[in-house]
Amino acid sequence: MTDDFHALPTDDSHADDLDGLEDGQLLHLNGADLYVEAVGLTGEDSDTPVVFLHGGPGYNSLSFRALFGERLEGMGRPVVYLDQRGSGRSGALEDTEQGADTLDLDTLVADLEALRAELGVNQLIPLGHGFGALIALEYARRHPTRAARAVVVNPWVHFPELAYTLLEEASAQRGVEVEDPAERVRAETPNGQYAPIGEARVEAAFELLNARDLLNTMQFRDPASRMHLEFTDAEGQLTGGGAVQEALVNQGLWEFEYPPFLQELRRPVFVIAGVHDRTSYPGQVGWVADLGGGEVTVLDAGHYPWLDDEDAFAEALEEALTR
Repeated sequence: MTDDFHALPTDDSHADDLDGLEDGQLLHLNGADLYVEAVGLTGEDSDTPVVFLHGGPGYNSLSFRALFGERLEGMGRPVVYLDQRGSGRSGALEDTEQGADTLDLDTLVADLEALRAELGVNQLIPLGHGFGALIALEYARRHPTRAARAVVVNPWVHFPELAYTLLEEASAQRGVEVEDPAERVRAETPNGQYAPIGEARVEAAFELLNARDLLNTMQFRDPASRMHLEFTDAEGQLTGGGAVQEALVNQGLWEFEYPPFLQELRRPVFVIAGVHDRTSYPGQVGWVADLGGGEVTVLDAGHYPWLDDEDAFAEALEEALTR
């Protein structure tokens, strides 16, 4: 608990403060300035808000609210959009009290818990997309009394495996055989040290095909969806995220294997997967289904299913929030 973690007043001024969040505010929580937009919060504990956790890492929540917010807000629950620390409209990572070199999953989960307390709600429903799914799942594992359930969209949970998937696709695009550097890296790593296999795989993949082209090929159902998202991003005029990615990679992101922790989940988990998102489906989704007991709905969509079939995604999400 930090000095910034404080109880909200119990009078009507609390409700007024929450109303002001609809247009977005910076809240200083857990040592960071976090950008938050909240719709439908009254300060009462009767409604459990959905908190959207964007992917990237280092992206933002702007495009999701712009493209799908009206549908989500029409489902009868309060909705909170959070730009994670160092991302989007939140303060720069280097300006946080923890600094730019200490970003990890523990910190991101602590940020979410600090936000819950600040909003004055007993529980929340984390809705995590891509990398954000990792935060949603770990929050539900670590705070089972605070997470009513966890909903994840095209999750990433096993990063060495994801790195190999990227390498396979890059090799296929270049028409060459897959050369997995895992054996070489293990041989070169001193005894007692962890072999950075995931990072080596990613580097090999991006040497074959640049990151942007590779991810576009693997994540989008068609060029129209990609262009729609890029247009929305351009309108938002938000850039950056590189510092967040660099900090997480320096903390060993590409070596992180979350599946063992999935077995410790004690809250309901719902997965929405896009069959055209080869970064997540079927491999990453399978981990959450098999070890986390996640109930999976597969859509004819890519990494951003609200772009490809808004109605189908809305139906799947509403079912995940109410089932």
